[in-house]
Amino acid sequence: MIYAEFGLRRVVLLLALTVIFVVVYACIALEHPIRIEKSASALFGAGLLWTIYAVGATDHEAIVHQLRETIGSTAGIIFFLMGAMTIVEVIDAHDGFEIITSQIRTKKLTMLMWLVCVVTFFLSAVLDNLTTTIVMVSLIRKMLDKENDRLLFASMIVIAANAGGAWSPIGDVTTTMLWIGGQITPLEIVKALFLASVANMLVPLLVVNYQLRGRTFAMPEIESNDPVTPAFERNVMFTLGVAILIMVPAFKAITHLPPFMGILFGLGTLWIVGEIIHREKQPQKRRQLTVAHALTQIDLSSIVFFLGILLAVATLEHTKVLAALAAWLDQTIGRTDVIVIALGLISAIVDNVPLVAATMGMYGIAQFPPDSFLWEFIAYCAGTGGSILVIGSAAGVAAMGLEKIQFIWYMRKISGLALLGYFAGAAIYVLQYRLLQ
Repeated sequence: MIYAEFGLRRVVLLLALTVIFVVVYACIALEHPIRIEKSASALFGAGLLWTIYAVGATDHEAIVHQLRETIGSTAGIIFFLMGAMTIVEVIDAHDGFEIITSQIRTKKLTMLMWLVCVVTFFLSAVLDNLTTTIVMVSLIRKMLDKENDRLLFASMIVIAANAGGAWSPIGDVTTTMLWIGGQITPLEIVKALFLASVANMLVPLLVVNYQLRGRTFAMPEIESNDPVTPAFERNVMFTLGVAILIMVPAFKAITHLPPFMGILFGLGTLWIVGEIIHREKQPQKRRQLTVAHALTQIDLSSIVFFLGILLAVATLEHTKVLAALAAWLDQTIGRTDVIVIALGLISAIVDNVPLVAATMGMYGIAQFPPDSFLWEFIAYCAGTGGSILVIGSAAGVAAMGLEKIQFIWYMRKISGLALLGYFAGAAIYVLQYRLLQ
């Protein structure tokens, strides 16, 4: 009788958590029609989910331990996001992106789209898709003055960044998880997923290229009263800032410390260099160029939104809802390729990190050895499936905050294109795998 009551209590708890998460997600999706800021919905939802989880549980010490673990992992992501956004703001304050924009000679939107997507694709494999998205969205904001064009470019940056991150062991957090866990090896994942990732980006890019044919753009005019940053200062801060972002993966590989520690160390270095360079300037002029001022310019609302989403999803992870979903798919569908494709589609709705973590716990290395079909295909599907909805990936959430992309707009304009790319890449990988076996 005790176990029956406990079982019923647990079912009610899980059902309540699932329903609340769905309602919160709907509020985020309908942010503009209901006129409630998505950050408020995410933060309220996270608080409500953890409250119900704690009240409905019997082992409160375990809940506190889980919350501390969640805060630890979430804080790492938040610190990394804040550090990367601040570095980009410092580069922008010194007109650093002028170094890149001045080299672009084309006036055609199609050519610019190709340049931006290709650079994003390869840069995200070296950095990661989150940092690359922040850098590239900040760049196109300096180049395009029409809001609709910026929204389209930002959305394509999300697709290209997620596609580029999938084939690199350091390009996406889920691929890194699989690498650290021993499920994949660096060289094999590059060989296995490169063509599939190219297809994932190329199919949407060709469609958008057709839509933009014949259109031109002009660089926004710089106000005449804007201060001009000396070339030396601009070059130093741009080069150092980009170098810090690029060196974060190497820092992690050498020290085995989390990436956020590398970005904070780099931010401190950039701060000191800036203080030295600007020490002779007048206080008012100097303040505009400091890291302290850049910290006031980053979008804290998007960071709070990111925090709320991660905390909310964590309740589904700790209560094994995601693991149960994966097990149900295994029993219901049976076919590994179809299951992984379905998991990738689910990653468009919920965070792919706990989804991949649940999959890693569900399937063992003994059953599926390193670099087997399951692990490589999960790396692709989980890494690129998040592009289907703007909220489905860290890159999408960052772009959503930076460029104020509306959830409904993205779903109407971009989701179909991302879905085409997703299935095209999946087909390429499955075909490549069967031909090489």
